[in-house]
Amino acid sequence: MLNDFPVTGKKATRDGFGDGLLEIGRQNENVVALCADLAGSLKMNAFIKEFPHRFIQVGIAEANMMGIAAGLATVGKIPYTGTFANFSTGRVYDQIRQSIAYSGKNVKICASHAGLTLGEDGATHQILEDMGMMKMLPGMTVINPCDYNQTKAATLAIAEHYGPVYLRFGRPSWPIFMPDNLPFTIGKGILMNEGSDVTIVATGHLVAYAMEAVKKLAEEGISAELINIHTIKPFDDEIVLDSVSKTGCVVSAEEHQRNGGLGDSIAQLLARKLPSPQEYVAVNDSFGESGVPELLLAKYGLTPENIVGAVQEVLKRKVTVGSY
Repeated sequence: MLNDFPVTGKKATRDGFGDGLLEIGRQNENVVALCADLAGSLKMNAFIKEFPHRFIQVGIAEANMMGIAAGLATVGKIPYTGTFANFSTGRVYDQIRQSIAYSGKNVKICASHAGLTLGEDGATHQILEDMGMMKMLPGMTVINPCDYNQTKAATLAIAEHYGPVYLRFGRPSWPIFMPDNLPFTIGKGILMNEGSDVTIVATGHLVAYAMEAVKKLAEEGISAELINIHTIKPFDDEIVLDSVSKTGCVVSAEEHQRNGGLGDSIAQLLARKLPSPQEYVAVNDSFGESGVPELLLAKYGLTPENIVGAVQEVLKRKVTVGSY
């Protein structure tokens, strides 16, 4: 099945957001955009040029941006806020909780430069806790797409979803492999490869690396099922349970802290429904550092080889499981 997802080029997921924002702006006149002095980095300039009257440059005042967005939502607008993931969550968590999540306001919190792949800007900007922070907020939808096409599709889809959304994407040029015509369904994972020995569940940039790992494992005679989880919350319980009931073990892969991320969502699900061996490919209780994105991913254990190693470890603990 991986043949259905050929790599067709490279482009940053943040470019998918910028192109999606322009397209949804053309489709829906209620869409407005706000930015905290990073319009170029968020690829919002095309939207600004076409819809200057629907854009607010807030400046370096992220908390104020969230308050303005909440106000716009109360009068029927669909505000898309834009800044780095660190400033979209950690800096303004109180404003998001009190002014947006608590009242279920229709605000789309769009967060670029997430994870280690922010690169040279260093640990202070490389937030690795954001998905955990946001998924704990009642009613918050959390989306972490894997490539340019999926990010663009997600940017379009969240306008049709009423309620607060956290949309996470990244800085670097990254492989494009998702079909550009594939509908984006919030809360529904995508089966990218069928397998029988182990389940790999990946999100964001790590989906591309998981695809490489599946091919390496096949060379070793290991049949890996691969699931692309683009929506962290609401979580697609069914696709994971269906897979793990067949394979008997699972590896999660994410550019995020081990605590609070995709792996934790899987572990909670399996603990309740289908106890099974699990290994994590994630940052292990550490801040990042300045460096080249690919080298940082290697240093912190987030490579295709690390996914292969995690599969080899989990297979040692594999047990026969029944269906759920």
